Amino acid sequence: MIGKLKGVIDALGDDTALLDVNGVCYEAHCSGRTLQALPSVGEAATLHIEMIVREDMIRLYGFATQGEKNWFKLLMTVQGVGSRVALAILSTLSPSDLSSAIALQDKAMVGRAPGVGPKLAQRLVLELKGKVPALGSIDAGTIGLQTALGEGVASGNVADAVSALVNLGYAQAQASGAVARVVAKEGEDVATEKLIRLGLRELSS
Repeated sequence: MIGKLKGVIDALGDDTALLDVNGVCYEAHCSGRTLQALPSVGEAATLHIEMIVREDMIRLYGFATQGEKNWFKLLMTVQGVGSRVALAILSTLSPSDLSSAIALQDKAMVGRAPGVGPKLAQRLVLELKGKVPALGSIDAGTIGLQTALGEGVASGNVADAVSALVNLGYAQAQASGAVARVVAKEGEDVATEKLIRLGLRELSS
């Protein structure tokens, strides 16, 4: 099995990278996020590899970080998520954003990825609940929100407030942190509109 490849970028495609390792070129399918992180053609690069072997093919999937590779493997454990959908999710959301979405049970955020409908998004956040922290990629803002909530799973109004702040242009970690501070002061049974308003006040202070 191939776990990691170190070589020189030979070519970059829309969803693949060709890595020259001592004269042997390996084609790896990559997320858009990994492709953006890779250096230019002719420069040295390292890819964390997940190799999938089936009767009719052997295919390599390459990732810029071990964390992204871990996410790929975890996503593929959910029924209805194949390699193409897993890469689409990883192209749309960073590991930190995914961690936050699962912790907050925010199916709308997961549903932003191409090929992920409402039912699949719901299945993803439900089946992966509790598995995310083990990957070590959850952001500080979400950890604070989990602490404020006591169990790490947000009710609908809290998740909606975080999503609203993210849609206003704030980073996921900032939004989660702001809502965490509000929940710690006011409790989690605050109306969504008030959570958003107080969250904005926290972000501007």
